[in-house]
Amino acid sequence: MPEFSITEGMSAELSSIVEEQHTINRTGKSDGAVLSTPAMIMLMEQAAIEAIDPNLPMGSATVGFHVDVKHFAPTAIGASVTAKATVTGIDGVKISLDVSAFEADKQIGAGTHRRAVISTD
Repeated sequence: MPEFSITEGMSAELSSIVEEQHTINRTGKSDGAVLSTPAMIMLMEQAAIEAIDPNLPMGSATVGFHVDVKHFAPTAIGASVTAKATVTGIDGVKISLDVSAFEADKQIGAGTHRRAVISTD
């Protein structure tokens, strides 16, 4: 595995507008026009990838292998959600991150996520 330059404190933020496909309605539930937990976690994971992968050498990427997240509050269709991921630890090829999600100033989710650097060759 080639050397990589990931350091604690690296972070990224991504924002997305909640749409129908991000809600629990996609499973056929009625009255579920709020952001689903899997959709929130997906945005958190995308922020984690943005925090790490641009700093990897060619022929490398990361894959997630652990998620521990709590979803605190509902977010309606049309609202903007921002996810943030911050590197908190590096153990060989395993990278730990704190992740969080906000609707404006209201925190709607938080937890930890772990990724591993892999060779794509």
